[in-house]
Amino acid sequence: MVLRKAKIKDLEAIMDIYHVARQGMQRSGNKKQWGDSYPSRELIEKSILDDKQYVFQHKGELVGTFYFAVEEESTYARIYNGEWLNDDPYGVVHRLASNGRHKGVAHFCLEWCLLQCDNMRIDTHRDNIIMQNILEKNGYLRCGMIFTHDATERLAFQKSKRLYH
Repeated sequence: MVLRKAKIKDLEAIMDIYHVARQGMQRSGNKKQWGDSYPSRELIEKSILDDKQYVFQHKGELVGTFYFAVEEESTYARIYNGEWLNDDPYGVVHRLASNGRHKGVAHFCLEWCLLQCDNMRIDTHRDNIIMQNILEKNGYLRCGMIFTHDATERLAFQKSKRLYH
């Protein structure tokens, strides 16, 4: 599997991956996190143009995608029912998705991101049991709860090679 930054020419294939991921979320009981239309085409296009959208390619086919950046996430400024592991600069992963036909996409993503930044934060919906299990299996610790820009609750996770407070 090859990981690379997404290009505008990948936009259709990326949107197809998100469509498949939304269907999988619906089937697994996670109907609210992305609904029927998230992420929008405009959001993904902006992420590509900002050089923050990545894709996994296997034998010429795009099999997964995600957003990664080392930046402050405004919704992470306040955490409830817990605390972050540290206040150091961190990387964020958003909108991780695969086409469901290749195992290990999420693990590969999380491992690669930790190599880019040794202090990572990520959030997911309470109903996204699959992602919660993936995060815990990959050594991410549940730190508390955050609220997104539209005021919906998300479980907050962090993994850091700097385990101090």
